Amino acid sequence: QVQLVESGGGLVQPGGSLRLSCAASGLTFSKYAMRWHRQAPGKERELVASISRSGSTNYADSVKGRFTISRDNTKNTVTLQMSNLSPEDTAVYYCNTISTPAYWGQGTQVTVSS
Repeated sequence: QVQLVESGGGLVQPGGSLRLSCAASGLTFSKYAMRWHRQAPGKERELVASISRSGSTNYADSVKGRFTISRDNTKNTVTLQMSNLSPEDTAVYYCNTISTPAYWGQGTQVTVSS
């Protein structure tokens, strides 16, 4: 059974940083490209960042230069390092596999507020 479990969310002040992790199990992690999405209240889900099997990365313009996606195939994890956070980054953050079918985690809440 495939499981993706996100962690690391929380409340942070504007300008702060958070590190999200997504732990995968039940699949050969190295064979999957991965993504982070987010969904803010009342808004559509937004692609934030993706990382290929080889480690190539892509970012939404809104997070470029502030967020960094990385992966550790030895630990079956994908990480999203977020810095210089703003209230507009407040959302539930999800990791998912780029596959058919795609596997999704349950999400972790990130709230940026003073």
